[in-house]
Amino acid sequence: MHDNRILVEARIARFLTERLTPAVWPVRVPLEVSMWQAPGEPVPFADAVSGRFSPFAVGSAWGRPWGTTWFRFSGTVPEEWSVSSGFALEAVVDLGFTTTMPGFQAEGLVYAPDGRVIKALEPLNVWVPLSAAPGEPVEFYVEAASNPNVIHGFDYQPTPLGSLSTAGADPLYTLSRAEVALFDSEAWELGQDVWTLNGLMHELPVDLPRRHEILRALEKAVNAVDPSNVSRTASAGRACLASVLASPAYTSAHRMHAVGHAHIDSAWLWPVRETVRKVARTFSNVLDLMDRDPNFVFAASSAQQYAWLKSSYPSVFERVAEKVRTGQFVPAGGMWVESDTNMPGGEALARQFVAGKRFFLENFGVEPNDVWLPDSFGYSAALPQIVKAAGSEWFLTQKISWNETNLFPHHSFNWEGIDGTRVFTHFPPVDTYNSEISGHDLAHAQRRYREKGAANTSLVPFGWGDGGGGPTREMLAAAARTSSLEGSPTVSLSSPSRFFSEAAAEYPDAPVWSGELYLEFHRGTYTSQARTKRGNRRCEHLLREAELWCSLAALRAGFSYPYDALEDAWHTVLLQQFHDILPGSSIAWVHEEAERNYASVAASLESLISDALSALLGTGSASVALNAGPYDVAGVPALGGAVVSGTESDGSFVPSRVGSSWVFESPSLRLTVDENGLFTSLVSLADGGREVLPAGMRANVFQLFRDTPNQWDAWDIDEHYKFNVTELTDAAAIDVVGSVLRVERVFGKSRLVQRISLSGDGTAVDLSIEADWHEQQKLLKLAFPVDVLADRAASEIQFGHIHRPTHSNTSWDAARFETVAHRWIQVGEPRFGVSLANDSTYGYDITRAESPTGSPCTLVRASLLRGPLFPDPQADQGSHTFEFSLRPDSAVADAIAEGYRLNLPVRTLAGVSGASVSPVLRVSDPAVVVEAVKLAEDRSGDVVVRLYEAYGSRTSAELTPGFDYSSVEVTDLLERPIPADFVSTNDDGEISLSLRPFQLVTLRFKRA
Repeated sequence: MHDNRILVEARIARFLTERLTPAVWPVRVPLEVSMWQAPGEPVPFADAVSGRFSPFAVGSAWGRPWGTTWFRFSGTVPEEWSVSSGFALEAVVDLGFTTTMPGFQAEGLVYAPDGRVIKALEPLNVWVPLSAAPGEPVEFYVEAASNPNVIHGFDYQPTPLGSLSTAGADPLYTLSRAEVALFDSEAWELGQDVWTLNGLMHELPVDLPRRHEILRALEKAVNAVDPSNVSRTASAGRACLASVLASPAYTSAHRMHAVGHAHIDSAWLWPVRETVRKVARTFSNVLDLMDRDPNFVFAASSAQQYAWLKSSYPSVFERVAEKVRTGQFVPAGGMWVESDTNMPGGEALARQFVAGKRFFLENFGVEPNDVWLPDSFGYSAALPQIVKAAGSEWFLTQKISWNETNLFPHHSFNWEGIDGTRVFTHFPPVDTYNSEISGHDLAHAQRRYREKGAANTSLVPFGWGDGGGGPTREMLAAAARTSSLEGSPTVSLSSPSRFFSEAAAEYPDAPVWSGELYLEFHRGTYTSQARTKRGNRRCEHLLREAELWCSLAALRAGFSYPYDALEDAWHTVLLQQFHDILPGSSIAWVHEEAERNYASVAASLESLISDALSALLGTGSASVALNAGPYDVAGVPALGGAVVSGTESDGSFVPSRVGSSWVFESPSLRLTVDENGLFTSLVSLADGGREVLPAGMRANVFQLFRDTPNQWDAWDIDEHYKFNVTELTDAAAIDVVGSVLRVERVFGKSRLVQRISLSGDGTAVDLSIEADWHEQQKLLKLAFPVDVLADRAASEIQFGHIHRPTHSNTSWDAARFETVAHRWIQVGEPRFGVSLANDSTYGYDITRAESPTGSPCTLVRASLLRGPLFPDPQADQGSHTFEFSLRPDSAVADAIAEGYRLNLPVRTLAGVSGASVSPVLRVSDPAVVVEAVKLAEDRSGDVVVRLYEAYGSRTSAELTPGFDYSSVEVTDLLERPIPADFVSTNDDGEISLSLRPFQLVTLRFKRA
């Protein structure tokens, strides 16, 4: 063996691809093919097979974009074939795949003639098991989905394929192969030996003896195998490799738990209806592998996906349920979907776990203890507490490996949330959730692992995701060969619970990461697809109202609590919080459907609210104002209502003309607006006449930025956006309508109408914006410089708030140039602050600035709209509305109240009886916020109240329920009792709480 090493390596690679791979099916005969095209949306098997099938030839084109074509394959096993030991009968079908991107193209689900699902076909999984003897017929059907490859090799080019209305009708694929074949298991096993060793060899140092030992063995194997008769000589080739495969791993080798997985986005570059089919295809593949290998374990998250399977593929669901019972199929994560965690509200994020765990418990009798979110775009600092409150122990993510700037310092650690709760967290060093257990993947994980010397265990999720079909038999072969192989980490087939139990025990003193897991990437997801985000925010608050008023009507008026309707609404909202829907990173079809769904949910909830209030209030001639928020508003009690007499002042503050400007004035503030609608002065009168705006600077400035990220258009805002800005300072029209100053601006192809007024109590400036937006690759922000020297900004997150630096002292600070907030942000000095509340936006940048006079100040900017071209070339085009409230002299406590005021406006109901509505619950301290009032999930009629400490301080408070109850207990999110030493009750029914900062509490009131 005197060949040059590089030449030998090239020879081995070519031998693998050109000789061994084709030899897997050494004998093949064509199948007869016929087809029937579904006229529209997918149809059930029974409908399809009753269609009129027409002859179809291999090499012919098929499949309009998003269409469904049913193929019938039939033939006869040749009489002369001998299906002996080492051989199996299979069909091989290539729908026209390209192997570069499994999961982003055509797929097929294979059915037996009796309608039984067999398995799926994908680019790297083209075989179908057959059970027939020589001379016997074979027949099967394939439901082939002609999903377009929208992403085109990640070139981010605009495409019409993302909407059914623009995708066209030309066929996308060509059926390239349809054969019945003999599968040669020995040739296949040799291929797996060579693939595994070749991959390992290329990861070893060139000067390492082990590398040369493998090279020599592979060369011997190539020489031993006759390329013209691989079947007869494959055993000889395997014999040449036996010794190098038998050499055990070092005792110090990195230990990897391989968990079968297939990350299936619940919508992304395909609509939700296609995800339903992707789940069936992937799960059927997994079931087939489980039948072949009892050691194989597969973990799948997202209760929604199991629910789809149960509804649309009940026979497959039953097979999954059986494998769950045996422990091979593992429900993971415990959430309804793998949701975004930046933008869902606190109660919505809690309900992800309530809905997800309920489904798993009710259908399988199992409860995941892990949280499985490998792909979401950053993780809220509120999440550790929510995880623990849901009864879970562990957290897994992968996405932080995508950071642009900073390398995350840990792979296993304790993650600490805003209330001090810690959860053991793992960040797999393999840096992918679609591993194929290749030599590259394993070596990469071993090299990257950050805990060396303290721990030595990591998890590798393996399997093709997003419709790629999940794990393959080749991956299981790779796992078997690397269970103990010199030069490689050790690989054991495992489950999430086994991994986390061992990893946590191995690393009892794991380091602590405190605060959010901010993804230094995909910052545009806080802003893209504004209508989807508005729909989410509105529905979250309507759900709060519907549950509150329906609970109160059930308690006081015998109203029938609409459990099913509320659950349906929640399931829709939770689904659309998936991490490619709410963030705005899906194709047009997905967002068009999401907007329709939000409108439907809103209409349903408004109807429920109307029915509940009618039952609660009866009919009459009075008007009642109802406040679903946690704070009293203008004489209306929190969580209750008051009769409107008709004599109250409307609280309007009409602007007066002073020179070329308009001036609003209340006892609390004075606002001056110039002839272009810009704020030139905002004086807080309650604070001795303090000017809020920096000298020489104007506020309420719309700013238009060039928005051309380097990649991932809808996902990313790159830092270079700030270098190209146009300030929209000229007004096309400005006039006064009642107590409102109306300002119109025209720019590019777009138009903005802003209405400026003071809040009813005169403490804040209310801003209403209507946008007719037709800009692309632009970012619209609204800027408010304030004369406050703030080294940090407070931003609302779930069940609390987080402080982030306004400076960029470190690379971590600098990378956090666009951040997320819920209903409000606040910046302040010790005795003075300013808050900005919103009704539907999430993206902000808050930075140190300098006024023209050289004085330091703080610049607050809210991100309103974008115009990315990929994956939806019409993203954000059209009409939008936004509401903001700018409040001077605002502490965090005031910001919290403003956020609720803007998102839960008082609703007035006329034609009802003249009785006020006493609050369902009174709270003595405003730091304790009631976030949800509902009836119990078990339909017992018990009342469940979820509340939290909102100020970030130790707080004691008394609660006074406005309904009868026999006892109260503290529960987890699933409403199961848990030990608690911070709650007590007295004889009058009052409940005393003593809470730590940001503590989340669920109380269950047993009904008498």
